[in-house]
Amino acid sequence: MRTVAVLPAYEEAETIGPVIEGTRDHVDEVVVVDDGSSDATAAVARDHGATVIEHVFNTGVGGAVRTGYQYAIRNDYDFVLQIDADGQHDPAHIPRLLEAAADNDMVIASRYLNESFADYGVVRRLGISFFTTVVNVLGGVDITDVTSGFRVYRVAALREILHRSDRHWAVEQTLDAAKRDQRITEVSVAMPTREEGESQFSFDTFLLYPLRMTDVVLRVLLFR
Repeated sequence: MRTVAVLPAYEEAETIGPVIEGTRDHVDEVVVVDDGSSDATAAVARDHGATVIEHVFNTGVGGAVRTGYQYAIRNDYDFVLQIDADGQHDPAHIPRLLEAAADNDMVIASRYLNESFADYGVVRRLGISFFTTVVNVLGGVDITDVTSGFRVYRVAALREILHRSDRHWAVEQTLDAAKRDQRITEVSVAMPTREEGESQFSFDTFLLYPLRMTDVVLRVLLFR
């Protein structure tokens, strides 16, 4: 079974090298989607043996991972692993995720099956809980960490749920997968808070959650 790892990356020249090195031992190919970086992210990724796809401008994580997913589909991979380039996701956990993927269509690494979520800010925890609850209620599933970006997809199943929006892509895909009765499971993985950069969760975005969630739900229910 052939597996490709997709690393969405924006201004991650300082951290991406070790992530690639730790990931390449577990997959057949590492693909870095450089999402319009102005630093040396693409050059560092190539130096560490990754295939690099460069966006001309920044699209956000949703756009970057969609490009990586399309690469996996075009090249007939069996599984696609997604892992962040900032070092928050430990590649040592990849074998456990891939093992779980053998019997599932989507495997999510969850911070809520251990205590690592306790280090996250209140607004971030509320945001994760909000989206997870909505997906559980509407999708009829029981997951704990719908926004996690550390995950594995069976490519045959991914073809059916390729997201359209660059925002809240994980919520859209997971809800779509649930509505299609795809097999979803979680694996407990500790994820420390990122040392650099900013989280997508803030008080301003928290106020927009209901509106954005309505947009996601309508896309899934009307256009799936």
